Amino acid sequence: MTEFDNPELRYRKIWLILGYSLIGLVVYLSLSRNPVVISASLPYQDKLLHFVAYFSLTFWFLQIYHIKRYVILWAVLFFCLGLSLEYLQGFDPIRYSEAGDMLANVIGICAAMALARTRLRYVLVRLESYLR
Repeated sequence: MTEFDNPELRYRKIWLILGYSLIGLVVYLSLSRNPVVISASLPYQDKLLHFVAYFSLTFWFLQIYHIKRYVILWAVLFFCLGLSLEYLQGFDPIRYSEAGDMLANVIGICAAMALARTRLRYVLVRLESYLR
């Protein structure tokens, strides 16, 4: 397998269902009338949550898709998703749009793309080899 091939994943449909479920969860949590509050006294905690959410989404799908055009497509889609959800939060009096949240989303996407250029892009492939 070269870096330009998508990996042969035996459980691809399951991985995709889990990935689409993650997208649904991020959309729900972003637009819910009850924002997620974690009682850890971390500075910029909400930015960390944005980073983790978009890193997780991007890294998950980059485990499944390795072809460059798909990598770019997923990154652009998650960027647009983050931008759209931040915009929509501005219409809710309980929530608000914030440029810092969007920046945290982008940093999460970029970090996932950087890690996906390493051998870590084969985590699902390795997991499947243990499941066989």
